[in-house]
Amino acid sequence: VWRSRNEGVSWEPIFEQAASTSIGEVTIAPSNQDILWVGTGEANIFRSSMAGAGVYKSVDGGESFEHMGLAGTHTIPRIIVHPTNPNVVYVAASGREWTHDEYRGLYKTTDGGESWERVLFLTDQTGVIDLVMHPTDSNTLYAATWQRIRDRWNDPRNEATYGGSGIYKTTDAGASWTQVNDGLPEPRYRGRIGLDIARSNPEVVYAFLDNYEAAREAPEGATDAYGRPRGPTIRGATVFRSDNGGESWRRTSEYTRQMEGMSGTYGWVFGQMRVDPNDEDKIYVMGLGLNVSEDQGRTFRSLRGMHGDHHGLWIDPSNSDYLVNVNDGGVAI
Repeated sequence: VWRSRNEGVSWEPIFEQAASTSIGEVTIAPSNQDILWVGTGEANIFRSSMAGAGVYKSVDGGESFEHMGLAGTHTIPRIIVHPTNPNVVYVAASGREWTHDEYRGLYKTTDGGESWERVLFLTDQTGVIDLVMHPTDSNTLYAATWQRIRDRWNDPRNEATYGGSGIYKTTDAGASWTQVNDGLPEPRYRGRIGLDIARSNPEVVYAFLDNYEAAREAPEGATDAYGRPRGPTIRGATVFRSDNGGESWRRTSEYTRQMEGMSGTYGWVFGQMRVDPNDEDKIYVMGLGLNVSEDQGRTFRSLRGMHGDHHGLWIDPSNSDYLVNVNDGGVAI
C-alpha cells in the first residue's frame, strides 16, 4: 500500500512488513480518515496471484497496522465501512484460487474487527466479489456472488452446472438477504459481476456482468492456447440497469463486437464499474481499457492515453470531471 500527500506527485510505501503484501482492497472510514482498512489477497486472480492473510487496520492514518483476523479468506475484493460508525465494517471474501474452501462469503464486524460474523454464505465454491452500500440507507447493501474455481492449465471459467453467481440484497444490515436477479441471464451464464449505485438516484443500480452466453461458435478445428478444442466466443462485457432497487433488471448495452472486446476472454480479471455521482445515466466500465457511456450503457467511447488493463476508478463526488484511475501501468489522474 502506498500513500501520497501531494495528490499523486510522489508516493511512500506504508504497508511492507505484513504476512502478505498482495492487496485486494484499501478503504478509509468515511467518518474518520485516520481509520484505514487493508484487505490482503488480490481478487483479480491471474498469472502470478499471491494469497492474502486477512485484514489489517490502522487508526493513525497508515503509520501502523494491526492484523484483525480473517486469515483464511485468501482474496478480499471489497471492504465497506459504515458512514457514521467506523466500528461497523463489511468484508467481501471471494475465496482461494485453486481449491474449495469454507471461508468464502461476506463478513461483518460491529466492534471494529475484534470479532466477525459471516452474514452471507452460499457454498465452498462461491464467494462475494463485489459489495455496494446505499448512500443514504446504510442498512441496504447489494452483494455480487461469484462461483469460481481454477483448474490447472485453465482460467476460472463457468461450468454448465454452475448456479451460484448472482446479486443479493439486504435491507436489514445483513441479517437477511434476498436474491435480486430478475432480468439477468440464466445462472449458468453469469460470470463475475461488478456493481454500483447512482448517488444522485439510489434506486438506480448497475450490474456489469461477464456474460457466458454464446455470441458465435468457434470455427471448426479451432484450438485454444493449450491446444484444446476452442469453445464459442462468449458475449462477455454486458451492462444491466435496475430502476427499482434491484427488483428487476434490463440490459442497456448492445451485443456488439465492441462490447465483446472490452474484456476479451478475461472478464474474470476485471469486473469493475462506476456510476457518475451526479448523473445516473453516465457510467464507466473497466476492462482492457477505460470506457465511458453517457446513455446508460447503450454506446461507449474509450478514454485514451493510459496503460491497458483497468481495475479501479474514483470519481470526485463534488466534481465529476475529476477521475483517478488505476491500471496495470499505475495511477492516472
